[in-house]
Amino acid sequence: METKRFSLVKPTLQTPFHIDFTWWKQYDNNWRVYLISCLCPEHQQSLGNSDLDTTIDWIDPETAEIQQVDGLQHVLINHCAKLEGFVTNHTSLVDAVFRTLVANGNTPLSPEELSSRLGRPAMTILLTLTGLQVYKGLRPVPRAN
Repeated sequence: METKRFSLVKPTLQTPFHIDFTWWKQYDNNWRVYLISCLCPEHQQSLGNSDLDTTIDWIDPETAEIQQVDGLQHVLINHCAKLEGFVTNHTSLVDAVFRTLVANGNTPLSPEELSSRLGRPAMTILLTLTGLQVYKGLRPVPRAN
């Protein structure tokens, strides 16, 4: 089993964060339930009884490379997250960060960038994401060695 090293570098307001789906799948058995709750009503209804643990072939529009992606994540990122009201002023901070990253295609964003999109203090976002508990797989992007 491969052991991952944790960085001793303390994240800053410029440190990019992303949703680490691998971490989330490993440490939270209810991750799919949460993703389903983020789906729009149309997809909650249409996907409610189907096998949501499937992968689909996705073609990268820039490289034309075919990749296997999680079907539920694909629907959430490419449809539901683009709808108005996916993130509101009343969405909790952790959920708002998660949903903002989903709407951004899980392209990493720093607490400063998240702050500008959410209208919440960057330092509060940083402190929430770097506490002892990892919320919904929200983690700093690993630094390249």
